Amino acid sequence: MLLETLYIYQWPGIALLSALALSVGSFINVVAHRLPIILHRQWASDGQAVPELQTPYAAATPAHSKTFNLAQPRSHCPTCGLQLKVFDNIPILSWLRLRGRCRFCHGAIPVRYPLVEMSALLLGLAVVAVYGYTMPSLFYCGFVWTLLALLLIDYDCGLLPDPVTQPLLWFGLFLNVMYPLVPIQDAVLGAIFGYLSLWLVFWLFKLATGKDGMGYGDFKLLAALGAWLGWQALPQLLMTAAVTGLIYALYQVLAGKQSSSSAIPFGPFLAIAGWVALLFRDSVPTAWVMQQLLGATT
Repeated sequence: MLLETLYIYQWPGIALLSALALSVGSFINVVAHRLPIILHRQWASDGQAVPELQTPYAAATPAHSKTFNLAQPRSHCPTCGLQLKVFDNIPILSWLRLRGRCRFCHGAIPVRYPLVEMSALLLGLAVVAVYGYTMPSLFYCGFVWTLLALLLIDYDCGLLPDPVTQPLLWFGLFLNVMYPLVPIQDAVLGAIFGYLSLWLVFWLFKLATGKDGMGYGDFKLLAALGAWLGWQALPQLLMTAAVTGLIYALYQVLAGKQSSSSAIPFGPFLAIAGWVALLFRDSVPTAWVMQQLLGATT
């Protein structure tokens, strides 16, 4: 069905979308790597007590660069820090041509880079397959790609940064005023109930155990999802996130990768739930999800 839908729009449209999606995927790699480091350094410079940043990639800035942001320094090898050539930055193709190795030091370039670029491409194609080459598809592509960046950052660092979650929330509300994807009343209620639902779970868990069960970023992300998709999507979002999170936790425990008491970021599963709710909103009726939730509590 996906391929049949895309075929209707012929190859020029698919090629243009693919080029855009792969470029965005490359930028998402930059954001996921650099934004936590930028925020960590900013908090440290403000005198805040911050824990050591847990990130799978080297945080060092190349010696020739005095600045470190999303634009500077230019793309460089995560191992030796040398600046990459322009033709080494072509999404997916450069990684394949270099066989996953740096041109200079021959250090391994993580396979995650092309996988993220491919994920951005597949998400973009899925949005167009469902919504066509329309204005909503343009907005929804930005939505799913932002969720991809948040998934990676939270998975790496246990962080859902305000500079991403808050604009996502406010843009969802603003968009539904100017170009309604869902009625603005539904968007506002989705943002309110989305935030309050996880806020309530947080405090119930904290009162019962004395521990923090999740971060405030999870509240803001669910509020943003509600702002984009409306309050009716919240039951499906919560159920999908809970089920996928439980499956992942069981896998990690059974595989011996972590103990049952280890904390697992909830943001990645909210992001996955956002994709599912957007792309399969007609396949998983909200009424059915509500029945399942009510049945589970009786």
